Amino acid sequence: MNRSSTTLGLLIAVIAAASFGLSGALIKPVLEAGWSPAAAVTVRVLIGGTVLAPFAILALKGRWIALWYARSRILLMAIIGVAGTQLVYFAAVERIPVGIAILLEYMAPLLLVGFAWATTRRMPKAVVLIGSVVALGGLILVVSPEGSGALDPIGIIFGACAAVGAAVYYVVAARSSEGLPAVALAAAGLLIGGIILGLIGLVGIVPFDMPMVDVSVLGFVAPWWVPLLIVGIVATGIAYSTSIMASEMLGSRLASFVGLLEVVTAAIYAWLLIGENLSITQFIGGALILAGIAFVRSEKSEHIGDFTIEAEAFPSDEDEPILAPASAPLEPGTDTVPLRHVQSSGG
Repeated sequence: MNRSSTTLGLLIAVIAAASFGLSGALIKPVLEAGWSPAAAVTVRVLIGGTVLAPFAILALKGRWIALWYARSRILLMAIIGVAGTQLVYFAAVERIPVGIAILLEYMAPLLLVGFAWATTRRMPKAVVLIGSVVALGGLILVVSPEGSGALDPIGIIFGACAAVGAAVYYVVAARSSEGLPAVALAAAGLLIGGIILGLIGLVGIVPFDMPMVDVSVLGFVAPWWVPLLIVGIVATGIAYSTSIMASEMLGSRLASFVGLLEVVTAAIYAWLLIGENLSITQFIGGALILAGIAFVRSEKSEHIGDFTIEAEAFPSDEDEPILAPASAPLEPGTDTVPLRHVQSSGG
């Protein structure tokens, strides 16, 4: 990957993190008005998918077969990346403090480092290990989880599952696009994931309360759909599509580390928009997260020709056409070689 492409990918990843981070400050008044978390997430996901759908149709340019070829990637994104991760996170929040649940979910970058280490049997370079530790320290300072005595082990398990789900999301997002635009993957994943979440709520697996009342947003009284519409468009539609695009450009590991900035931007939005305190400790934590990202970014990736080789967790469908041989250049905006083209991958 050349420097300009990496810089663009980092910029898009930061935009994604900033978009994701907006959700907390706007969803909080909806939850305070009596909405259950699962209901609020379902509505925001469906709004995001619906808003992206026209752009996905334009991007596909009639190549509907691309959706079929990418069916496993779409289903993994919908079932695990959207629906599954959200459900286990909410299950964790019901049993353990929110700060600890967030901390567990955002262990995803460390899981990806460990996954690459285990699958390639090659120890990550020192800069990656240092960056992981520094970023983790920064994350702890930003979320500032308070001690609450003994923690529910089931809640810890759910939080760990959320971390796995987030890691899977980045791996799926970073796979070679093979003709499927990022906006199409985001739209399909959100719509299918939203339908799954809605069905789970309707059968009563999780609380699903949706009081149609006015809510207080940023000092104004507005209908319930106003904050959800903003979150659906910005913090869901734009956030998921740009996150997937950045993951394709940067690879799952670096994209996941940049994704930690979502926690930082969420704290800043909460400070600016709803008056929550932002401490010096959290500023220091944000700086440490940036330093950790810089360490991971500084690693020299191994290349074969023009390709950066990255471990793939999910092979493509067997009947998908191979669009290019291993020696051919990839489409612009991607640096990942499908696993079937290589025999080994770097750590």
